[in-house]
Amino acid sequence: MLIVTTENVANHRVVRTLGQCFGIVVRSRGLGGNIVAGLRSIVGGEIPEYTRLLEDARRHAIDRLVENATAMGANAIVMMRFDSAEIGQTMSEIVAYGTAVVIEPAAH
Repeated sequence: MLIVTTENVANHRVVRTLGQCFGIVVRSRGLGGNIVAGLRSIVGGEIPEYTRLLEDARRHAIDRLVENATAMGANAIVMMRFDSAEIGQTMSEIVAYGTAVVIEPAAH
């Protein structure tokens, strides 16, 4: 599945637009991770525990996005974006979304 953040794919043309597709993940760090991250935040700088959590959540959201687009019959996703929000103070929601399309190589 080709996933791009652009409206078009170089050397391809969209032959069918299938509609919006998305993948949602809600993640929470465990109590231990929150304590370690809280202690790190006192010192400042990157908090690797949260970075890994969000990287994993984005990958998981993309996997779900691809599942959704595949079920719609797509072979590509254009205009892919991420959105995120906090739910309470312990959970993060990550959404990957875009437009499911069918593309084919453009004739030269």
